Amino acid sequence: MLYLTLPFMQKINTDSLQRLFFYPLIIVSILYCQCSNVVFAEQLFIDATESAGITFEHTDGRSGLRLFNEFLGSGGGFFDYDGDGDLDIYLVNGAIQTDNQNEITPHNVLYRNNGDSTFTDVTEIAGVGSTEYGTGAAVGDYDNDGDIDLYVTNFGEDQLYQNNGDGTFTDVTKKAKVGNQKWGTSAAFADVDNDGFLDIYVANYADYDPKKDIKCEERGVHIYCGPHAYPAVHDTFFKNSGDGTFTDVSELYRPSDLMPMHGLGVTFGDYDGDGDIDLYVANDQDPNFLFQNDAKKSFLEIALISGVCYNDMGKEEAGMGTDFGDYNNDAQLDLTVSNYQTETNTVYQNHDKDFFVDNTIASGIAEMTHGYLGWGIKFFDYDNDGYQDIFVANGHLMDNIAMLEKHVSYPQRNLLFRNLGDGTYANVISDADGLSLKKVSRGAAFGDYDNDGDIDILVTNCNQRPDLLENVVGNRNNWIQIQVIGKKSNRSGIGTKIKVVTGNLLQFREVQSGGSYLSFHDLRAHFGVGKAEQIDLLEIQWTSGQIDKSVNLSVNQRLLAVEGEKIVTIDELTLK
Repeated sequence: MLYLTLPFMQKINTDSLQRLFFYPLIIVSILYCQCSNVVFAEQLFIDATESAGITFEHTDGRSGLRLFNEFLGSGGGFFDYDGDGDLDIYLVNGAIQTDNQNEITPHNVLYRNNGDSTFTDVTEIAGVGSTEYGTGAAVGDYDNDGDIDLYVTNFGEDQLYQNNGDGTFTDVTKKAKVGNQKWGTSAAFADVDNDGFLDIYVANYADYDPKKDIKCEERGVHIYCGPHAYPAVHDTFFKNSGDGTFTDVSELYRPSDLMPMHGLGVTFGDYDGDGDIDLYVANDQDPNFLFQNDAKKSFLEIALISGVCYNDMGKEEAGMGTDFGDYNNDAQLDLTVSNYQTETNTVYQNHDKDFFVDNTIASGIAEMTHGYLGWGIKFFDYDNDGYQDIFVANGHLMDNIAMLEKHVSYPQRNLLFRNLGDGTYANVISDADGLSLKKVSRGAAFGDYDNDGDIDILVTNCNQRPDLLENVVGNRNNWIQIQVIGKKSNRSGIGTKIKVVTGNLLQFREVQSGGSYLSFHDLRAHFGVGKAEQIDLLEIQWTSGQIDKSVNLSVNQRLLAVEGEKIVTIDELTLK
């Protein structure tokens, strides 16, 4: 980004005049050029929600009072809870907060994948129908017993559900000592100290009591309050003790002088490539956090000196969702952050593992996202061409925003940006139903729920049904998926680094538990490889340090990688 500075403390010289008069013209030219970066596409995603049997409907409580905890919405995601090889869906709900006895009690819902692109509600059988005021969730095998467990964040005490391996879960919150009492938002599992057990990080939002709600107004219009109406609270970090319990080590890991912020988005990734996993937190109208893991049982907060604290104008933004991903295929993790309307979503390119460059304008993201309020966001390869695209779930937080800004709507269209392979993105426009939906969206989760070789999307919406968006074009290109199982490393393989080489193209992923906003995703690593007919090299680096390799693999198949063992094909799931 080019800076325009006024020479208040010096004589106006030629260089100052150049900055004053010509730099704005350059910036305008850049924005003008980006306007043409648009792709008009055929139908890419279809709305499969109804045909799949997803009838869940979210509620924020509908108090009519614009209570401060209503507008964040809630998330959910994909995970294979029953180990049958296909992705199930969990959706988090809000709760009624006013005296209304006629309402049916809202609850969270678990849908089991039937294996034929339809789902069955198994919430009651599974025992995960929490009636708390839910916000987000995360998944991971915290007890290393071979099945995936579920952590739910709430406005109130969070909950940990232990997977029993028989289709049911047990609420072990108190036993495991993970009942975070603060207002948890996004959460993620990661093995921070590489001891083979998954820890839990929870972003917390604010100190708020509905009984002490403040009425906020703008130009005489009653609106939802901004984050600074209520004090921020510190995030929570639970260390896995390895015996089924956790210890709250929040104060030990965070810097002693760190100020609390309004935390919303969480993503883990080893951005500096030193072998331990780092953490980025998107904060709402506060400086963002980049926690560098120092491998000494503490985090160093280095967002400012790393270039990812503020935008390129040195201003904090209303960070909502965030994700680590390698969008330029240089084997270094970059960052993206979704922000408030009139700001832009941000793309930070990892320059040298020590510093990030704000490439928001240069990448083509700025001009299009300026007019949207973004929440769920993630790098993923929707067309299997080998380059990571970006999807953003949008929706305003004020249900009456049109009374203040006539050109702004409460429901908004979601955005898909196609990676052009040269460091830039094109806005994908489609009139077909999957991308043309206008709703009040919040969370976005990603995974191949129909096992057809491309990545589908689950979008959660406020006071509406979610959208299950089936990808109908991605598998026209070739692909490969890898399911990892750790032995010395954590069983879920979270934090595992995977490289795939096809010809001159090298791709890099880390297995992630979180990312986006209030959501969780398929733990299988997915790689699109374009028209390549062979995987020349597959390299897997486990968090234990173990490296496994395989060469000359066929495309369009699923592989099982067990740490230290030969990589094999999952024959029963291979597409014919």
